[in-house]
Amino acid sequence: MSGRRDAARAAPPQRAASRGELLLKGGRIVDPRAGIDARLDLRLEDGCVAEVGERLAAREHARVIDCSGKVVVPGLIDAHVHLREPGREDEETIESGSLAALAGGFTSVLAMPNTDPVTDSQAAVGFIRAQAARAGHAHVYPIAAATRGSLGSEMSEIGDLVAAGAVAITDDGRPIADAGVMRRILEYSRIFDVPVVQHCEDLALTDGGVMHEGRISTRLGLKGIPAASEEVVVARDLILAELTGAHYHVAHLSTARSAELVAEAKRRGVRVTAEVTPHHLVLTEEAADGYDTQAKMNPPLRSGRDVEALREALAAGTLDIVATDHAPHHYDEKEREFDFAPFGILGLETAFGLLHTELVLAGRIGLADLIERMSPAPARIFHLAGGGLEVGQVADVTVLDLEREWTVEPEAFLSKSRNTPFGGRQLVGRAWMTIVDGQVAWRLDRDPAVADEPRHAASAAGRRSATARQGKVRSPASAHAREGAAR
Repeated sequence: MSGRRDAARAAPPQRAASRGELLLKGGRIVDPRAGIDARLDLRLEDGCVAEVGERLAAREHARVIDCSGKVVVPGLIDAHVHLREPGREDEETIESGSLAALAGGFTSVLAMPNTDPVTDSQAAVGFIRAQAARAGHAHVYPIAAATRGSLGSEMSEIGDLVAAGAVAITDDGRPIADAGVMRRILEYSRIFDVPVVQHCEDLALTDGGVMHEGRISTRLGLKGIPAASEEVVVARDLILAELTGAHYHVAHLSTARSAELVAEAKRRGVRVTAEVTPHHLVLTEEAADGYDTQAKMNPPLRSGRDVEALREALAAGTLDIVATDHAPHHYDEKEREFDFAPFGILGLETAFGLLHTELVLAGRIGLADLIERMSPAPARIFHLAGGGLEVGQVADVTVLDLEREWTVEPEAFLSKSRNTPFGGRQLVGRAWMTIVDGQVAWRLDRDPAVADEPRHAASAAGRRSATARQGKVRSPASAHAREGAAR
């Protein structure tokens, strides 16, 4: 298949749009793309933004939501999630993961292809889209495998995958190690105008490492992963991106030197974008002290110097977006010895609270800049609908309660898994309501100010009681005994 992809933004998977009117009254609208930060009303109609203005009058049969004291922003977009379906439905499904996304304020997520089987065919892309439409929660955009089976040798049929609905290509979970293969992928990606997302890791340098190579790994007697294992791949690929003129995207960037390399490349005009995860902005390698497998991830948690550099790079715009790298794992697997436990943690339900608490309230980044990196920027990078509240735009909206104090309770997660190092952490700020296609898809409280009954009302008490009925943690006997696939 040939021909450049249509320049229009990718449309979300088909679903029934709201035919009524939803009026959000009295909230502070923060829309970085439109340059708005003001107390205004927002009218949503027929699945689109219909009007933004002061003191808008409610029409007959309109549903009115009092957003006084809340912040109304474009629906958040997570550009890096692992939904595990098909293959590991015991850890997560498209239904459960997209519901967890709503609870975190995300109206859209991008699903990575390291499933079983790998998302490397039109049928596999179509399956993900169909499952997401059937679930009817957050929009799910597939990212397809760059090589067949994500084995790094034979390039996938990129044109066919894009035609089926893939918005980018990657072998995430493992790197595209061969420079010749990477060059060809970058060249072909230009034809279809999709980003090439790279998991930057030199496996020869990683060589079985399980955490950041440094003082803590030495003291614990664990094999370390040097920062250079990421940086050498970033450096090589930036040269190839400059050679080909393709759009190259660095996934889960984790080191100070990687950020410097990206900044230098941007100054040269290379088409590069980069993401950083909340956990690499909040935690250091010390979180793994005591052999805590909840803090085992790839790339690993780095040094305090790296964390500080990443925060500065995010504020400066060198790092374009925040993405969670949501990676569910079964309880049994994370309870193994550190060397054998899988890499990865959950992120969808804690991301905004962590970033607001640790960065915005600490004065490291402004709220509008954080929203920019969680909505308009990912929409722009991956050519998605959403990312703004302009009239005519898709009515994907997140309403935030910036003053809500809450404690991370993994047993209350809507994800099927519980693997997080943030259990018990006190946070300030979280999603209060998530609106998809003009419909209230999720809300935190059963608030009398909300006239309609959303698809999912999720009070913490309700989630806890539901969890108690099902059992807090699945029995080890229910685990699928399978090795490998660490991410």
